[in-house]
Amino acid sequence: MNLDLFGGAEGSSAHAGEQRRRDAEQEPAIVAVYADESCLGNGREGSNPGGAGGVIEFVDPKGGLARWDYWVSEPATTNNRMALHSVIEAFGELTRMNRPFRVVFTSDSKYIVEGMRSWVASWVARGWKRKGGPIENLALWQRAVAAVAPFETQWNWVRGHNGQPQNEYANHLATRAAAEQSCSEGLRESGFDSWIAAQKNGFRETAPFPEARDFKPSPRVWTI
Repeated sequence: MNLDLFGGAEGSSAHAGEQRRRDAEQEPAIVAVYADESCLGNGREGSNPGGAGGVIEFVDPKGGLARWDYWVSEPATTNNRMALHSVIEAFGELTRMNRPFRVVFTSDSKYIVEGMRSWVASWVARGWKRKGGPIENLALWQRAVAAVAPFETQWNWVRGHNGQPQNEYANHLATRAAAEQSCSEGLRESGFDSWIAAQKNGFRETAPFPEARDFKPSPRVWTI
């Protein structure tokens, strides 16, 4: 599904041109992504099905906060592979919007957050190599870096399974995708509100939408 996050389906080429002109005259809009991954039986012998999912939040000038979901799956994988897919899919969907965004990406995967904040810089400087040997999941890291590169991104880590609602919901999407081996095939209208209303666990308060004044993008170190 090809959606314009700020106005439904994509409009005419004239409308798109006008939108790009307005974008150039102001700071890109902020988008918040909460992503998680799952691998059923991670590390065990045999094929371990996995999933990745996330909820994308944005402020629609016409109607306040809005959310969209995405999820993907693989029949035999690992947690780290699916964490990378959570990045690739999210930024792929944002790229299809054909407009700039400032992205606050939150994950409970230190593999992703530390990787994007620091590891990638040294890997790129060494020609995509690391001192300790081959880079695990190299092709997926390269795809993730290519997907992220056009965007200013702030990488945030959150402790998993600690009651943070958006992270818990992303975990729900990922584990469901792993179990069902399903894919959203693009963005879907979010089920966050109905899901959290049905929860009986003592989750913390839903994280507020990021303030523009607090946005601190991580250096796009792979461009150095």
